[in-house]
Amino acid sequence: MKKSDAKILAVVSDLEWNDFLAGESGKWLKSQPGFRRVDSASIDPADWERFLREERPEVLVSAWSTPALPETLADGGELFPRYLCNLTGTVRRVVPRKLLEEGLLVTNWGDSISRTVAEAALMLILSCLRRTAYWTRAMHEEGAWKTPESTVNSLFCRSVGLHGFGAISRKLVPLLKPFDVGISTFSPRVPDDLLESQGVRRATSLEDLFSSSQVVVELAANTPANYHIVDEKLLRLLPKDGVFVNVGRGAVVDEAALARVAAEGWLEVGLDVYEKEPLPVDSPLRGLANVMLCPHQAGPTKDRRCDAGTFAVGNLKAYLAGETVESVVTPDVYDRST
Repeated sequence: MKKSDAKILAVVSDLEWNDFLAGESGKWLKSQPGFRRVDSASIDPADWERFLREERPEVLVSAWSTPALPETLADGGELFPRYLCNLTGTVRRVVPRKLLEEGLLVTNWGDSISRTVAEAALMLILSCLRRTAYWTRAMHEEGAWKTPESTVNSLFCRSVGLHGFGAISRKLVPLLKPFDVGISTFSPRVPDDLLESQGVRRATSLEDLFSSSQVVVELAANTPANYHIVDEKLLRLLPKDGVFVNVGRGAVVDEAALARVAAEGWLEVGLDVYEKEPLPVDSPLRGLANVMLCPHQAGPTKDRRCDAGTFAVGNLKAYLAGETVESVVTPDVYDRST
C-alpha cells in the first residue's frame, strides 16, 4: 500500500543535513507533503518523548546527533515511528533493541559506504608497505632521512588475504587487481562461483589465509564466534615485513596480542577500528612506529556522505511505495554491530 501522505520527520543537525542530503536527495525529501525537519540541536532531551508523541511521525530520519528513542514508545498503543531511516551506520545508540522486537522497521546506510572503506583499506596497505607512519614521525620530529639500509616495500605482485568476503571485500578486489596481486579469502559461506568470478582463491582455514599471505585485511563480521579469533598464533604466521590491516570490527582481533606482536617491530600494522572506541590514551598500540592508527574514519568521507543520503532516499521512496527496503537492521544485525 502506498503511503504518499506519510508524516516524515527528520531530526538531524544542520551539518548532517548538508553532508548527507544536499542536492537532489534533499530536494526530493523536502518536496514530500508530510515532511518536516527539526534541528537535533534544538531538541531538549527531557522533552524528546513528549515531542515524538505529539508529532507521531510514521517515518523518522535519524543520524549521529538524533536523540535516543525512549523504550516507552513501545508501551501501550500503536508504535510511532513505524520506520526509522538511519542515515548513518550503527543504530544502537538511537534505537533500543526493545523497539526492534516490537516491530520498528530500521534501516541504515548499508553498502553505500563500502567503496570508501575499501579505499581506506588500500590506503592503509600502501602506507604500511611504505612505512608511512614511521617516516612521517621520524622526518617531522627527528629530522630523519633514509640511509642505504632503509627499506620500504611495494604492493605489486604480493599475496593478499581477505578475512571475510562481504560488500567491502568485493569493492576492494578491483582496487587491488592493478597491482597484480594474488588474492585469497577465508569466508566459508561465500559460494565458489562468486569467488571464481572475481579471481579469488578460497583459503581452507584462517591458518591457511595468514600463512599464505604477505598482507591480510581484516573484514570479518563481529559475531560471538569471531570474538578475538585473530590471535597471537595467527598473527605470527605472517612473514617478516608482513602487513595486517583492520577496517572491519575491532573485537574480531585480540588487541593485546596484536600489541605484543607489533611491539617486536617485524610486522607493519594499519588500524581504523578498535575493540574500545575511542582508543584509550594508554593503549599499547599508541606510540609504535610500525603501527598506523586512524580514528574509525574509513567511511564515508565527508565528500561521499551524499552516497549514504542517496541510499536512504531510495529506501524512503520504496517504503512510501509499499515496496521492500534494503539494509534492514534485524535483531541479529543489531547484536553484531558496534
